[in-house]
Amino acid sequence: IKMEGFKTLKEGQEVDFEEGVSDKGPCATNVTPR
Repeated sequence: IKMEGFKTLKEGQEVDFEEGVSDKGPCATNVTPR
């Protein structure tokens, strides 16, 4: 999560992200809150 301070999101909060791939399958990268 790309933000300053404690990195936490609230349930239902909108975010921007890029799609990535890990050894376990698809994942979100560069997650930033709106």
